[in-house]
Amino acid sequence: QLQLVESGGGLVQAGDSLRLSCPASGRTSRIYSMAWFRQAPGKEREIVASIVWSGGGTYYADSVKERFTISRRNAQNTVYLQINRLKPEDTAVYYCAAEDLDSGRFGRADFTSWGQGTQVAVSS
Repeated sequence: QLQLVESGGGLVQAGDSLRLSCPASGRTSRIYSMAWFRQAPGKEREIVASIVWSGGGTYYADSVKERFTISRRNAQNTVYLQINRLKPEDTAVYYCAAEDLDSGRFGRADFTSWGQGTQVAVSS
């Protein structure tokens, strides 16, 4: 089992920056990749960024490419999401998730471990 706990969210103003953190504990040796998702009120959950744990390759949704940066610190089993120039449309609950090695090896992108989420609210 893998445990994920997000932190770093809050109420901010448009144009501010935030850094979300998500340390993993438990069977961390099974992590293939980690990702950040978000779910805005009334909308479906969407992936915003992901990072491969060993190689560091990243993916970003087109809507966030210029403002979001995902990174990881393997020694601390922690993934981060730096969000710059926040916009009201970034308001959402942000979740981190982990993909197991078995999923990653076959390219399934099946994220099976999830945190409880951290709220980001951006006022205009």
